[in-house]
Amino acid sequence: MLLLLTQWLSNEYRVFSVFNYITLRAVLATLTALFIGLLCGPAVIRRLTAMKIGQAVRQDGPQTHLVKSGTPTMGGVLVLIAVGLSTLLWADLSNRFVWVVLLVTLGFGLVGWVDDYRKVVHHDPKGMSAREKYFWQSALGLLAAFYLAFAIPTQSVAEAFQLFHQWMSSGFSLPLPETTDLQIPFFKEWNIPLGVAGFVALTYFVIVGTSNAVNLTDGADGLAIMPAVLVGGALGIFAYVTGNAVFARYLLISYVPGAGELIVLCGAIFGAGLAFLWFNAYPAQVFMGDVGALALGAALGCIAVIVRQEIMLFIMGGVFVAETVSVMLQVSWFKYTKRRYGTGRRIFRMAPLHHHFEVGGVKESQVVVRFWIVTMVLVLFGLSSLKLR
Repeated sequence: MLLLLTQWLSNEYRVFSVFNYITLRAVLATLTALFIGLLCGPAVIRRLTAMKIGQAVRQDGPQTHLVKSGTPTMGGVLVLIAVGLSTLLWADLSNRFVWVVLLVTLGFGLVGWVDDYRKVVHHDPKGMSAREKYFWQSALGLLAAFYLAFAIPTQSVAEAFQLFHQWMSSGFSLPLPETTDLQIPFFKEWNIPLGVAGFVALTYFVIVGTSNAVNLTDGADGLAIMPAVLVGGALGIFAYVTGNAVFARYLLISYVPGAGELIVLCGAIFGAGLAFLWFNAYPAQVFMGDVGALALGAALGCIAVIVRQEIMLFIMGGVFVAETVSVMLQVSWFKYTKRRYGTGRRIFRMAPLHHHFEVGGVKESQVVVRFWIVTMVLVLFGLSSLKLR
C-alpha cells in the first residue's frame, strides 16, 4: 500500500522514486515487522495469558519442560500479524507470488490455530487428529502446487491461465518450460524435467513437508524460530537474484519474472522472527505453537519452490530435516521391533532429536544455540552455491 503512495508522490517529488528499489523496501519491511512484533508482543502475551491459552506439556517429555506448563502458546499469531502487515505495506501487491505465499502462510496458520485451540480447550497436547490436520495441509499444498506449476513459467495470471488451457487442450501432455525443472545445486547445467505431475508432487511434498518439519522442531525455547529466520533470509537473497534477469543469467540459475519481490516478504519474515525471538528466547515468555510453526514452514517451502531452490532448502534447513528424520526413524524402529520382538525399542533416548540431547543431560539453551550454529553453517554453504559450479 505504501508503495502505491510513494509511486504517486514520485510524480511530483522525485525523492520518493527511491522506494521503487526492492532492496530498500526489503530493509523497510524487515524493520517494520520487527517494530510491529516488539510493539505488539507484550499485549499479545498479556491477552493470551488472560484467555488462559497455556501450553499443555507432555508428561513423558524431558522433566525440565514441566515447569513450562501454562506458558502462553499460540504466539505465532504475533509473527503472522507482523509478516502480514509489513508485507501489505511494502510489497508490490500486484505481484502474483506475494499473494500465493501470503495465502499459503495464512492458510497453514489457520490449520495450526485450530490445532492449538483444541489443545488449549481440551488440555490435550495432541490437538487435531493427524488425519484431519494432514487433510487440510494436503488440500492447501496441492492447490498452491497446481497454481505454481503454471504461474512460475509465465509472467502474469492471465498467461498462467492461458498455459493451463493449452495443457488441457493438449490432453495433459504439454511439457512445461525449463523454468520448472528441478535444479541441482553446484551442477547448474544439470536440470531434471518434471512435467506437471512431477512438479505438483514435488511442490506438495516441499510445502507440506517443510511445514511439519518446522512444527516438529518447535519443542525448545527459540529452537525453531531462529533457523526459520536464517533460512528465510537466505531464500530472500535467492529470490532477489532469481527475479533479476542479469544476475540469473550470470549465475546460471532460472530466471523467474516477479520472484524478486519475495525478498520483501522474506524481509518481513526475518524481522517478525527476530521480534518473536525476543519473547521466545530462554526462558520463553510465549511459545509459537502450531499456528506459527506450520505457517512459517509452509511459507519457506512455497518460497523455495518459486525460486527453484527445493534441494537447497533441504540443505539449509538441515536442522528441520534432522528433527523430522529422527522422529521417522524412532517411530519406524519402535513399531518394527515391537512387532518382531514383542517389545518396542528406541534408537534415540527421545524424539525429536533435540529431546535426545536434553534427556542425555545437555542443557536446553546449549542444544538450541548449537542448532543455531549448525543452521548458520548450512545457510552459508547454501549461499555459496550461487557462485560455485
